[in-house]
Amino acid sequence: MKDIKIQDAINAEQRRQNEHVELIASENFVSKEVLKVNGSILTNKYAEGYPGKRYYGGCENVDVVEQLAIDRIKKLFNCNFANVQPHSGSQANFSAYNAVLESNDKILGMALDAGGHLTHGFHVSSTSKYFKAAHYGVTKDTHLIDFDEVRKVAHEFKPKLIIC
Repeated sequence: MKDIKIQDAINAEQRRQNEHVELIASENFVSKEVLKVNGSILTNKYAEGYPGKRYYGGCENVDVVEQLAIDRIKKLFNCNFANVQPHSGSQANFSAYNAVLESNDKILGMALDAGGHLTHGFHVSSTSKYFKAAHYGVTKDTHLIDFDEVRKVAHEFKPKLIIC
């Protein structure tokens, strides 16, 4: 890489990931093969829609890659359908919520300062517009989930979904 400062930052991040345990659910450690694909020319292509049914032209090569991923996931999980598109935890969470919830249903999620996610019903997330939310925390001494609080809030609030 020609930009030394960028390369230094990338190298520093690689060291940080190798030397630390990260417990953020939305972070992931992908294989070298996945890193290669993400660093490939496919990154340049905008491909909204589904394979063979895109909104823009020139997606035939992206369609091949996405269809391979779909077929492999279907085989792995012995299922008839698969969607490999969500590219963020927020979108993935919202998709999961919509699969089991109706508008104005109640959700109970971990408080943001205890390790929860914005999509657990916090006011800055669109989930707060669609669902009613309450939150639980962790114990002050162990920083583990406070199951007594979860039980209490769940009995009082009666959520349809508890996120943990």
